[in-house]
Amino acid sequence: MKLSVVVPVYNEAATILATIQRVQLSPFNKEIVVVDDGSTDGTRDVLRAITDPSVRVFFHSRNRGKGAALRTGFAQASGDYVVVQDADLEYDPSDYPTLLQPLLNGDADVVFGSRFLSGPKRVLFFWHMIANSMLTLASNMTTNLNLTDMETGYKVFRLEVVRQLALRSDRFGIEPEITAKVARLRCRVYEVPISYHGRTYEEGKKIRWTDAFWALAAILRFGLLPDSFNRGAVPEHVEQVNATFSGVPRSVEAA
Repeated sequence: MKLSVVVPVYNEAATILATIQRVQLSPFNKEIVVVDDGSTDGTRDVLRAITDPSVRVFFHSRNRGKGAALRTGFAQASGDYVVVQDADLEYDPSDYPTLLQPLLNGDADVVFGSRFLSGPKRVLFFWHMIANSMLTLASNMTTNLNLTDMETGYKVFRLEVVRQLALRSDRFGIEPEITAKVARLRCRVYEVPISYHGRTYEEGKKIRWTDAFWALAAILRFGLLPDSFNRGAVPEHVEQVNATFSGVPRSVEAA
């Protein structure tokens, strides 16, 4: 079994190496695919200094958003399973065995790691919890899933599922889009508890309250509009990224 760990990163110079080191400690045969989404804080210099051949690094020439970074990373994944790993240390790679167990058992196609089940978490931001709960409720109403944490950063997929998603969102709408398309594909979805070490804004947290409106718009778009609108070809610039990355060295510039 091979695990592809896709790490989208934007301006996380202080945490990206520690994140990669924690991922490397996980007890799985794995590849680490890091996608720098136009960082300006020195993250790119940190990544260029990596020489470990198990870590493949790709660069966007400008900031395009987490969704765009995930599309780039997913296109490069070659493992049997694909996990998304944020670069800010809020999610702990020691949870990988828990996340992967329903997949390894043959019970699931996709696993969501929930921050709201029984795992330990840092106590922060009441209104963020309310916003997450409302967005998850709205998503569940359009997908007929009963998730507790649609917006979680920990999602694990069989590679075959990733290849069918045809994602379009560039920014934080990517979480509800993934959820809606997984539901539409009738994937077997499991949810497991994870730990969560949230950050304050002073510590570098980036999501803002306005992102909740974009997420709601994505829920309505991808959850309610017909397949013919949402499941077409991957946008052209993603195809160009795939072609650019085909058979080239570990670290390249993406348009």
